[in-house]
This record gives sequence, C-alpha cells and structure tokens, in this order.
Amino acid sequence: MRAKKITKKTRAGGEVKSDLEQLPLLPLRDVVVFPNMIQPLLVGRKRSVAAVEKALEKDKRLFIVTQQQPETEDPGLKDLYPIGTLSVVHQVVRLPDGSMKVLMEGVTRCQLVDVFPVPEMILCWVKPVEEPTSSGSEVEALIRLVSSLFENYVKLNPRVPQETLMVLYNVSSDPHRLADAVGSNLFIDVQEKQGILSTLDPVERLRKLCEILNSENEILELEQNIKSQVRKQMEKTQREFYLNEQIKVIQRELGREGDMAEEVLELEEKIAAAKMSPEADEKARKELTRLQHMPMMSPEAAVVRTYLDWLVTLPWKKSSKEQLDIEQAEKILDEDHYGLKKPKERILEYLAVRKLSKHLRGPILCFVGPPGVGKTSLARSIARALNRKFVRVALGGVRDEAEIRGHRRTYIGALPGRIIQSLKRVKTNNPVFLLDEVDKMSTDFRGDPSSALLEVLDPELNNTFSDHYLEVEFDLSDVLFIATANTKYPIPPALRDRMEIIELPSYTEQEKLAIAEQFLVRKQIRANGLSRKRVTFTTDALKTLVRGYTKESGVRNLEREIANVLRKVAKAIASNKAKGGLVIDGTAVEKYLGVPKFRQTEIERGGGVGLATGLAWTEFGGEVLATEVSIMEGRGELVLTGKLGDVMQESAKAALTYTRMQTRRFGLARDFHQRFDIHVHIPEGAIPKDGPSAGITIATAIISALTGMSVRQDLAMTGEITLRGRVLPVGGIKEKVLAAHRAEIHTVLLPDENRKDLEDIPNAVLQELEIHFVKNMDEVIERALVE
Repeated sequence: MRAKKITKKTRAGGEVKSDLEQLPLLPLRDVVVFPNMIQPLLVGRKRSVAAVEKALEKDKRLFIVTQQQPETEDPGLKDLYPIGTLSVVHQVVRLPDGSMKVLMEGVTRCQLVDVFPVPEMILCWVKPVEEPTSSGSEVEALIRLVSSLFENYVKLNPRVPQETLMVLYNVSSDPHRLADAVGSNLFIDVQEKQGILSTLDPVERLRKLCEILNSENEILELEQNIKSQVRKQMEKTQREFYLNEQIKVIQRELGREGDMAEEVLELEEKIAAAKMSPEADEKARKELTRLQHMPMMSPEAAVVRTYLDWLVTLPWKKSSKEQLDIEQAEKILDEDHYGLKKPKERILEYLAVRKLSKHLRGPILCFVGPPGVGKTSLARSIARALNRKFVRVALGGVRDEAEIRGHRRTYIGALPGRIIQSLKRVKTNNPVFLLDEVDKMSTDFRGDPSSALLEVLDPELNNTFSDHYLEVEFDLSDVLFIATANTKYPIPPALRDRMEIIELPSYTEQEKLAIAEQFLVRKQIRANGLSRKRVTFTTDALKTLVRGYTKESGVRNLEREIANVLRKVAKAIASNKAKGGLVIDGTAVEKYLGVPKFRQTEIERGGGVGLATGLAWTEFGGEVLATEVSIMEGRGELVLTGKLGDVMQESAKAALTYTRMQTRRFGLARDFHQRFDIHVHIPEGAIPKDGPSAGITIATAIISALTGMSVRQDLAMTGEITLRGRVLPVGGIKEKVLAAHRAEIHTVLLPDENRKDLEDIPNAVLQELEIHFVKNMDEVIERALVE
C-alpha cells in the first residue's frame, strides 16, 4: 500500500522531469529493481556507498541499473543496460565492514543517457521514458492469464512465499504494476528480468510474462512429476542398488576398492583360527559370503562385520590350565579366608573329582549369607586356587531377559548378553563366573531374567547355551558358576533347585577377632603407609571395636573402623606428634573414635520374678533378649509390647494357653486369666522382633510372674513352644550360644532336636558352658525356676 501511494504522489507531483536529470548511479551486478517495488540491497563497493550517501544528503533519489557483465568492477556506459529504475532510499543500515544494507523503492523507468565518473562516485544523466497506456479486452485477458499463471507458479515453487499473492491482488487492475510485481518475484535469469524491465509496452510486457510463466510452470510440473514417479517406482532394493553403484564408483575414484577384499581375507583367516563349533563355523562363513556382496559403507555391512567380530573373538576352545594340586588349593583358600569350612570342603571335593575324572561338568554353587561375610572374595579365592580367570556379573536390579540372553540382531545396536560379553572379556571358556546378588533380580514387561538363567545354571543344558544375538550354541559346561545371595527365599524355586546352596553364617565374635588379627589389621597397616613396628593392635582394642563400634554380620565396618584408627595414627606420626611403636588398646580406640556407637545387652543379675533371658538370632549374629512379664488386676487382657512381630505374638498366646492348661500343677486359680491382665514386654522396643524361638522364654516368664517363683539369671534359653508344652527346634543355634557365652551366661537350655547343631560351635566355648537339652516345658520349669 505504501509503494502504491508513493507512485501516485510521484506522478502527481511531477518529481521526474521530462528533460535530462543528473543523479548518483548505483550499478548492480545480478539484481534488477522494478518500479513500484521495494527491494532490499547490500551495497559494498566504495563508489556505490558514496552514491547512496550522496542521495541521502540531497533528495534520497538515485538511479539503479543492472550491469551486463557482473564481474566488471568499474562499469562504463557500454557495460550497463540502457533501461534502469529511478529509486528512492527509504532505510540504510551501516555495517562494521563499511558496507550498508539499503531498502530501496523503485519509482519509474528511466533511460541511461551518459555516465561520467568523479573521484568519489559515478554520476549519470538519465531521462524518463514514456510508458504507453493500454486498455481493452486483450489487456484484460492478458491480466487474467498472467494472474492465473503466477498463482500456479507460486503453488509449484516453494521458494516464493504465499504472501506474494496479496501484492498481486492489490495491483491486478493496473497492467504496468501487475507486470512489474510479477517480474520482480520470478526466479529467472537476470537477462530475462532485464528484458521485462526494458519492455515499455504493457501488452508486450504481459505477453513475455505469459511465455516465461508457461515455461517455468511446465518445468516445475515436470520436476514434481519426476519426483513423484521416482518415489513410487523406486523400491528399497532399487535405491540401494543405485546408491551402492555410486559408492563403488566413488571408492574406485578414491583408490579404496581393495579395502573390502583385504577385510574379507582377514576375517576369513580369523574364522579359520577361531576353532569354532561346526554350526558356528558354517554360520560365520555364510555371513562372510553375504558381506562380500555388500558395499563397504552400507549399514547392513556394519552389522554383519560386528557380528563376525563377536564370533571370531569368543573363546571357543581357549581355556586356562587348571591347578589340580589339592594341597596347594587348600593352602590358598586358608590364606585368603578364615573359617568357612563347608565352602572350602566343597571346592576341594570338586578338585578331587576333577582330578580323577576329566569329563566332570562344573557345579553350580550358591553362597547364601548376610552382607560382608566374604561371598564375593571367596569366589575370587576359588578362582586363584583353581588357577582360572575370574569374572563377576552384578545381577542386582536386572529386569530384562536380554541382559542374560542378548538382543536379536534385528534391533539397532544389538549386543550379546552379559554371559557372552564376560567370556569375551576374560578370553577363556572355563573361568570362575560369579553371578552376584542373584536374589535381587526383578521381573517386568521386558521378561524374567531368572527364567533365562535356568538354562545357564543347568549342567545338563548349558553345554548348548544359545544367545539371541549369536544364534548359535555355545558350550558353558566348563564354566564354574558361583551365585551369591543374601537370602534364598526371593530366588525362584526352579532356579534354586538348580543350584547347590551353601549357607555362610554370620561371623562370631571370635571369628571376627581372628579375621582382624590375621587379615584386616595387616591389610590396613600397609594401605595407610605404616608398618607393624610402628603400630600394633591388642586383642582388647579389637574387642572394643567389635563390640562398641560395629554391629554387623560380616567384617566390612570392622575394617573401616580399623582404617579410621590407623589414619589418625598416621596423621599423628606424620605431624611428629607421635613416634613409632604405638600400641593400640581399648582406651586408645575410644580416644581416636570417640564414644562407642553400640552398647552390649546387660543381663540383670540376681533372682528375678517374671524376668527370663532368651536368645535371639539377627543378621548381625546372636543377641541376648530379656523378657519381662508383669501381672496386674484387670479383665484378663494379654498386652504385648516391644514391637513384636506376628509370629512372636502367636508364641506369647501359645505360652499363655499352655499356662492356663497347667493351672492345677502351678497352684493357680482357675479364673486367673479373667481377673488379671498379663503384660509381656521385650526391651529395646524400637527394634522389630519376630520368630517362634522366644516361646519357652515367654512361657517361663509368665509362669514365674504368676507363681512368684524366680528365674535363674545365669541361665538363657531358646525354643518354640506348642500348646501341649513340647519344645520344638529352632535355627541360629551357633550364634545364640555364642551370644550367651559373650554375656557371661553359664547355663543354656536348647531344644533336644538341636543337638546336631553343636558341631559348629568351637570346643573352647562348649567347655565353658553348661548346656541342657529339653523336650518339654516340664524340663524347662524344673531347671529355670527356683523357690
């Protein structure tokens, strides 16, 4: 709208004189400016910049004309087209490099008469040209035809914005302005555009536009038709063939044509040297043949190449030479671990049978025990004793079957499972393979990894293990699989059935002290840059650490606390505050580590009514458990406190029922359960407690409170009670007996069926204890209660 207004004003005001006029000249290399059109220009030549500056100083008018040869730097009259456009400068943006962006508006056509350069710029003489006016049906027809062709041109050419049609609608009644607007927005040669600008007759100008638009539309339609036909007819295989042929030509030009042949020859040699199974060898050679017929740079070739690399690098026949010396293996196991008789015996048995029979398949062992008891380190020691490579795979949190069996090659970025990946990493087919935290696997929509392990951990099946990625069988029968778990109950029954469970119990205090003296202290002294001449630990110091600063089933925290003490000693020695020869005792431990974090359970000495001492098992070892019972007048309620679990609450109810059934024997009133409330409390109420082993302890405390008879305080007990007073066996006997010994209790009552469990208890402990085996509550009452 603005350009139209300026055009009218220009014509009405007579800005262009009929005689010659002198104006600054702005020659353009490859742009044609039309009248009545706004055109942005980038002006960079010094004379052109000076011409724009001159126009700004005067009346903002200058003459724009296109060069016949764009490469001419200082054009003369013969280098310029005779027809140009008198234009007005609307906006100038000066750039840092001295050039400027100029927004120009063409006003009218003018003829270039002469040019004469001055030092700063080029000036020219121009005179306006008369544009004849035309009207009639022919002009109207040409206007409609050009408008229609240009609309079609805009639709076919994505480089022309749709907003251009709005300008067309505004000038559609004026043949001059319509022709200029269409010509300005065509993507054609500069010569053709100049031809449109130089044509003064509007009818002739519209006819030229019709010819150009028809030609351009035909070309654009032909391009679209070609693209459409190619898109429809060219299938994937045809496209690949075409592109592959191009790649071959490019490779030939670059001199890389022999790379593929060299790679194929190298892979063929690796396949021959890999000593694969017949099935895998056949598969590898088949894939190699496919690779030969593929372009080197195609994606499918990369997939095949990666697959062949996996096949040829797997240890099909490579194995470590086993150490079958049983005495040497036993020595290594004893050097690395204290105790752990059962796992060590099982490994030595395997070695013995392996020595006698060369075709023994590896056992599937599962070490079950609380954290820190040495499951993983024991597996490493087994590998060292057998002179095999060791590999560990953590299964905690694994929930995808593909982690075990791998992904099929149809997926992008597919890889084998962790089993095959680990074997490739250790480069032998008979390592000690640790499946760590097998009880921590989970299941979701991606599959069940524990089900995928069924084939891996079955000695009858793992000699034909099939990974989804490899698609060929791999023999795992020589692998010694060892699984670890904290508890065996989360392990699926089918998987648990395939493994030989070996339970590693919590370390006793004596075992912790021995491990600390023989292993942990030496290790941490070396790790902290000290020596045994500079610092030594007394047994009292280690007991203080075990009892006051750690509460665990293993020895991880004990090692941390020993390291903590030694770091403080190292700091004192390094800062010259202490000399060598330090002896760390219990007092020094408290000095370095501060107040003990845990306290030992204290037993009330002397006789006590309604107070019995029980024994409990925790994942940190055995504990002494005090049980208190108070009798109050009430309505016969049984109150249970101390954060007791469901099983322990049921044990308390069973104990009360047994007591009610024995009212005559104990001299109790038959309705005592209706007149008295019985409160059973087990101290340290913030700690959850559960299990049936406190049954006889609760029953003894209840009977003591009701009869007024005292319970011996140098006696502790454990066992499950039935309604008829039978004492049933319980677990954790070793830990419970050691807890009683640690608490300086001399008499222990155990279920008769737990006699076999005393084999695991050190003789030194048994000699200091008086252990009685009981079958029923009569025997318990006889030994526990005193008048």
